[in-house]
Amino acid sequence: MRSVRLKIVAAGLVLGVAAVGGWQLLPTDDEGRSPIRVGTTDVVSALDPAGAYDAGSWALFSNVYQSLLTIRPGSDTPVPDAASACKFVGQKLTTYQCELRPDLTFAGGRPVTAEDVKFSFDRIKQINSDQGPAPLFNTLESVRADGRTVTFNLSARDATFPFKIATGAASIVDRDKYPARALRKENEVDGSGPYTLVGYETGKSAELKPNPAYKGQGKPARALVTVRYFKDSAQLDRAWRDHGVEVAHRDMPPAVLAGLNPGMKDTRYQASGGTETRSVVFNTRPGSTTAKPAVRQAVAAVLDRSKISGDIYKGTVTPLYSLVPAGVAAHSTPFFDAYPSPNGQAARKLLKDAGITAPVPVTLGVNQRGANVAEAEEIKRQLESTGLFQLKIKPVEAWEDFQKAYAAGEFDAYTIGWIADFPDADNFLAPLVGADSSMNNGFSDKLVDELITRTQSYSDRGAAAADFRELQRLVSQHVPMLPIWQKKDYVMSRDAVTGAQYLSDGTGVWRLWELNWL
Repeated sequence: MRSVRLKIVAAGLVLGVAAVGGWQLLPTDDEGRSPIRVGTTDVVSALDPAGAYDAGSWALFSNVYQSLLTIRPGSDTPVPDAASACKFVGQKLTTYQCELRPDLTFAGGRPVTAEDVKFSFDRIKQINSDQGPAPLFNTLESVRADGRTVTFNLSARDATFPFKIATGAASIVDRDKYPARALRKENEVDGSGPYTLVGYETGKSAELKPNPAYKGQGKPARALVTVRYFKDSAQLDRAWRDHGVEVAHRDMPPAVLAGLNPGMKDTRYQASGGTETRSVVFNTRPGSTTAKPAVRQAVAAVLDRSKISGDIYKGTVTPLYSLVPAGVAAHSTPFFDAYPSPNGQAARKLLKDAGITAPVPVTLGVNQRGANVAEAEEIKRQLESTGLFQLKIKPVEAWEDFQKAYAAGEFDAYTIGWIADFPDADNFLAPLVGADSSMNNGFSDKLVDELITRTQSYSDRGAAAADFRELQRLVSQHVPMLPIWQKKDYVMSRDAVTGAQYLSDGTGVWRLWELNWL
């Protein structure tokens, strides 16, 4: 999600609308029905795909843009969307080719061409935004367009490439509307997805109207949808209780999720996926107090994940002992193997043997949303109770400010969530600890990078399992990141709404077009 797709729970900076005031003309659809209101605490950081690599933005992208491939509900295999077919050419896994669907058009009416696809990928690499998805395409060397055929030339074997072009990072944009070497400033959307964006208000709402010209893997959208963005889970919960939304997704308060039961009135719910993770990221640059591995290892030795899971999240999350979560092929538990229980004595020895004087001062950055601050305070309590650390929590409210702060190295450590771009162990490792990591923490390791490259060369993903396990072990030694927990993805809906289960099926695709009134 750097990378990677970061889980954002902060206000974005998207300004403007895609048809000014248009949403005011859409109080009901052609059959007189009001929009289905979907509430979330995710944030759209940008409407331009070249400038966003976060869950909230990509959720919207999957509805207003198309990628060449997508993931079907409940599946882990990419299938054609804007493309009619895609395949590797030859046995080297360095040439990938897609044939564009015929008669595909942008919502504005202009035909979608192979040149638009090439343009969309080229500008991501050329712009190379700090907040954009360019690192996800680190193996992409060049793109060629010929008729309806798009050919991707890769610098190395990359069996994960089909997964990458099934994400929001690969959204196809209209080359007549988007500048080639800069992000689009108007913050309008010109895509070919199931919906058109007809109104947008920063941090508040997105108004979506079905796109009758859409052709692709998904169903045609049937209902108007209003996405309402809330500052935190308490506001989302209040909107749910006040019937201000018909669907609630990411994230209700932990106590509410813990109390869900089948007997609740006018409330359907589903918990699925389970691969959203959260970690502490350490600044490994010279000058940071966490630059020395012994400091990071000492934190790993004393962290009590069970206390965080139970006290802060009311049992709605599960302690995590690797960057690759349980349920994903090749998952292992190297942090549990190395640190089976919180051990202050082991941490003290690690610091002493490295010649480090306690207490070690650590500045902990946190995005000021939901349970994030309470979580940080619990981490501070645990670490300071050993007498080995002195933590200063620095909360930052706006997501973009937080992102800039950790990229600039303003924290010794920070906490962040992660929702994978695609269902493969690679996406929990390469974008997080590989070269040009989206975590921007200064970590690099030659052996880690070599193993990542090797895992990407296996067309049989099961054959990469041993290398993935070795990668996880190396992470537990270097500790550039410290996994805390993983959680299921909850979605709640009213009885009058159908299709909400497709917002939470473990694939990462936000299928608003499946929603409809009964």
